Amino acid sequence: MRFLHYTSLTCGALLLTACSAQPPVMWGANDAAVRQALPPDQAYPELFEAVQRDQVFTDQKHFVDALPKRAPAQIRADYLAQSKGSGFDLKNFVSDNFIESGEAESPAPKPGAPIKEHIEKLWPVLSRSYSEVPQYSSLLPLPQPYVVPGGRFREMYYWDSYFTMLGLEQSGDKAQVRQMVDNFAYMIDIYGHIPNGNRTYYLTRSQPPFFAYMVDLEARIEGDQAYGRYLPQLQKEYAYWMEGSQTLKPGEAAQHVVKLADGSLFNRYWDASATPRQESWLQDVKTAEQVPERPKEQVWRDLRAGAESGWDFSSRWLGDGKNLTTIRTTSIVPVDLNSLMYHLEKTIVKACQTTANTACIQAYDKRAQQRQVAIETHLWNSAGGHYVDYDWQLNQQRPALSAAAVFPLYTGLASTAHAKATAHALQNGLLRAGGLATTQISNGQQWDEPNGWAPLQWVAVVGLSRYQENGLAAQIGTRFLHQVQDLYGAQDKLVEKYDLSGLGQGGGGGEYELQDGFGWTNGVTLKLLQKYDTSYVTGQ
Repeated sequence: MRFLHYTSLTCGALLLTACSAQPPVMWGANDAAVRQALPPDQAYPELFEAVQRDQVFTDQKHFVDALPKRAPAQIRADYLAQSKGSGFDLKNFVSDNFIESGEAESPAPKPGAPIKEHIEKLWPVLSRSYSEVPQYSSLLPLPQPYVVPGGRFREMYYWDSYFTMLGLEQSGDKAQVRQMVDNFAYMIDIYGHIPNGNRTYYLTRSQPPFFAYMVDLEARIEGDQAYGRYLPQLQKEYAYWMEGSQTLKPGEAAQHVVKLADGSLFNRYWDASATPRQESWLQDVKTAEQVPERPKEQVWRDLRAGAESGWDFSSRWLGDGKNLTTIRTTSIVPVDLNSLMYHLEKTIVKACQTTANTACIQAYDKRAQQRQVAIETHLWNSAGGHYVDYDWQLNQQRPALSAAAVFPLYTGLASTAHAKATAHALQNGLLRAGGLATTQISNGQQWDEPNGWAPLQWVAVVGLSRYQENGLAAQIGTRFLHQVQDLYGAQDKLVEKYDLSGLGQGGGGGEYELQDGFGWTNGVTLKLLQKYDTSYVTGQ
């Protein structure tokens, strides 16, 4: 496999458009805890705001990924000294002081090549190895190679990676599965949690907690000893999500935890920062400006929490289900997050069993049982016959049906009756020509109608199969697989999301253009081919 290294420092090898004259000081994975670069909005705030507000780059993420050619403090001082002068050119200043980031490469597809062959050729293209990075880079070093999603996503993302890893394992690359699990364990050790992605500007939040599923995957490859090896990181991630829970009073929330009036303990999405997201700065500023009656910090934290959810953005987080200005992510107890937390608790139980730690087994098993009861009590909507989110501030369910309803089935916490009812609701409400729709609401947000996303298809297939709803699982899996194959046949590419209306198109909406690559689509496609395509299984 081919990996790209910062240490090579040649134009192109860095996926950058220019190279600095002098090799920069490199920061390695062993330095990360003590030599962490400031995110761009803190390193040179006035310049950062000017570049983003003036839209020097079409994509706001482009500048925060750019590499300063020299010390940020020097760049900031020069900007402050020069920017007020006549004839100052912002674009030229940026060009003189930064190495621009590039997009992830895409290989030229072989005409008529089977989709599996195309994906196999994508893995090395999307692979990176950055055990060292220049000291001023926003990229965080990782000790092992990893796979990025593609396009504008030039770093490793948390929940994306699990579905990518499924594809790597399907391709026989078990070594890289282990390397990626080790990278995530490393980030837990260094930062106390797994960031949204390995960038300085992502450190204030995480993403849906799939680390336990990564450990499951590694345990299937090498055996149950993997559970014991990663037990410290599993417990540390759990502590991150549960911080503040021990002193929480009924009806209160703190960080990622919420306690309802009856004492039920849940998790929510949250971000430690209440500023505009650096990678979407202008969008967040404009969103807050449209709702002057709300504190802008509250709007920004809710936007950041929406990004932590991975569903950025969706009607699930919107007060009126339509307008981003009504976002209230931190007020919502999500059914998918709490299902994943249940699985994390059960995985820690399994890990403790490998060391025969009875106290640990009993403690986490009790927490899992309590969470299961809380989910069945508060997140089950009997009228709709499916699982829902809950607004803890309004003390009421959010009855809308979404693909998140399948997560209790995926993690195995659902009762048989509720699983059967949920399957019926999904078939009647979300099944589309191209697979499982994300929601029933069309509002321009990318995690809403008519888009479908690869990870949600796989979660649905696995969850429904777990409760013997194999017919619906097959409908979802094969319909999405056909959607992916149709677009690939027409355009020779796999994309981040798909329009499920049956027209064979990529998805739309959101804050950026449709991205090619694409990590989790590649992984899920290989799994669906293995499960449902007989020609793939037999090698014909």
